[in-house]
Amino acid sequence: MHFPKYFTSGCEPNVCAMQQIKGTSKKYFTNCKQWYHRKICGKPTVITYECCPGYEKIPGEKGCPAALPLVNIYSTLGMVGASTTQMYSDRAQLREEIEGPGSFTFFAPSNKAWESLPTEILDALVSNVNIELLNALHYHMVSRRLTSEELKHGSTFSSMYQDAPVHIHHYSNGIVTVNCARLVKPDQHATNGIVHVVDRVITAISNNMQSIIDIDDDLETLRTAFAAAGLTTMLENEGHYTVFAPTNDAFEKIPRETLNRILGDPIALKDLLNYHILKNMHCAESIVSGTPMETLQGTMLEVGCDGEHMTLNGKAIITKTDQLATNGVIHYIGELLIPDSAKTLLELAESSSVSTATRMFVEAGLTPHLTGSEALTMLAPLNDAFKGNVWPPKKAFPAILNHVLKEQLSSKALYHGQELETLGGLKLRVFVYRKNLCIENACIAAHDKVGRYATMFTVDKVITPPMGNIMDVLKADDRFITLVNAIQTAGMTELLNQQKVFTFFAPTNDAFNELPQDERNRLMRDPQHLSGVLKYHLGESMLVSGGVSSHTRFQTLQGEKLELGLRNYTVYVNKIPVADADLMATNGIIHAVNSIIRPLRERQGEKQRLSREGQRSSVKSSAAWP
Repeated sequence: MHFPKYFTSGCEPNVCAMQQIKGTSKKYFTNCKQWYHRKICGKPTVITYECCPGYEKIPGEKGCPAALPLVNIYSTLGMVGASTTQMYSDRAQLREEIEGPGSFTFFAPSNKAWESLPTEILDALVSNVNIELLNALHYHMVSRRLTSEELKHGSTFSSMYQDAPVHIHHYSNGIVTVNCARLVKPDQHATNGIVHVVDRVITAISNNMQSIIDIDDDLETLRTAFAAAGLTTMLENEGHYTVFAPTNDAFEKIPRETLNRILGDPIALKDLLNYHILKNMHCAESIVSGTPMETLQGTMLEVGCDGEHMTLNGKAIITKTDQLATNGVIHYIGELLIPDSAKTLLELAESSSVSTATRMFVEAGLTPHLTGSEALTMLAPLNDAFKGNVWPPKKAFPAILNHVLKEQLSSKALYHGQELETLGGLKLRVFVYRKNLCIENACIAAHDKVGRYATMFTVDKVITPPMGNIMDVLKADDRFITLVNAIQTAGMTELLNQQKVFTFFAPTNDAFNELPQDERNRLMRDPQHLSGVLKYHLGESMLVSGGVSSHTRFQTLQGEKLELGLRNYTVYVNKIPVADADLMATNGIIHAVNSIIRPLRERQGEKQRLSREGQRSSVKSSAAWP
């Protein structure tokens, strides 16, 4: 027996359990006592236990060990919660057939299924002319015994009403449906067949999806869109599709300018419509939790449920479910789903967590670039990147221009050392690390968003392009006055003006002032010693903070390696925190540190000696380093 994955075995003999979603009438039946989850569709459930149909308790025995003799289908209907179907079988003069010889499968609507039928339909079925009711019941029957295991996904069986097919779907989560009605109590055996209790009354299907769309006035705009995109033939052909059909109202909610642009662009329109079509058929009852499903457009939709309601991308926008066609199923939705591939750059940004950057792009007058058909790439910093950074739009204009690249790129095609030209005319460098991909000081923080003409990279920082070489940057910053003097004393000015690439963990004035006076004087008077200390802070490679992981080793010009780590978004070098990271230069990068960096073994030894011998021994040990 197959049951949804949230059921498992290990129960007492022949005990059946019913799991009901709290606050709804939705029930799930199993003959098992254990459950993988106590939630269905994100809602808690209540579980009740009873003897499975055909079994009863014996005093003193576990479970329900006593098997009752099998009875015919008519009598079985009364035992399994389908007494209304039993009553209508009487009225339609079907009783004799389902009490007599033969081998039948009866998809029997539950009592609640009959109650939920619209009154006018029910009245028409059970009027004095009982042929309609008999035909309806025969459509629920197949003239052979079929267990739920034999109800294979995508199969059809000829019903006993003019051989009209019934459509079976047996989903990977264990749910089985017939014409999108869920088997709520499967495999109830009888002497002359088998009963599967289903949660609704099913009707014969004769139209394909295009025919359903053609005759529904609520789908007039969709009908026009499908025709314009050349998708009509697909909806007429054989298949097992799921269409989330936006109603006229859904189209009207979209800004007219956006809608006209998409309707007038065959490529964007086809992408938009294909984003509403799943490759496989999914009845509403098949969904028990949020699941990503692939669309014909190539990206995923999160199809889920919230209690009794089906959801799309977490939103309860489905207004009508399970309009079954010969080649799939249609669910009506009240909102249009626009895929990234049909959006302009501005629309990509507006639908992402980059609202601050979006506002700045607009205020800087870049809207024509962001809404046109230019092939561009936007580097959009996350909102958090602007904390403490308030850019007045006029002042920000050059900086904002450097967040838009002159070509449409894919992050997967970027390579280390690549240069990217911005609308502002600057060249930005690409750095590839084991766990990050960075453009100057900013690293890519999310998957690319690929629009109709342009792409958006979400980055974790505001990009600061280099404003000179390492010596230029140090001289322009008052925090490094002592360091600039030290570089000149050590004869390293020419080295740091070269067009090589360096990473410099640059000691600030505070770092030098932290040294005891006599040690600092001795250091600044000894160019060779000073050069060795500075080269321990310097390496010939480019390491932005985004390239540092929990255990990164960095080769210095002095010969030894620095130990780098990351804790609470702060980079540590030999356990000293970096005070200001990612000061970009044309020939490298500067990370400011407020302490002179020493080898870890020296730091440890120094701590021990300090505690043992006091300040004097500390000065002696420092004098010999590096």
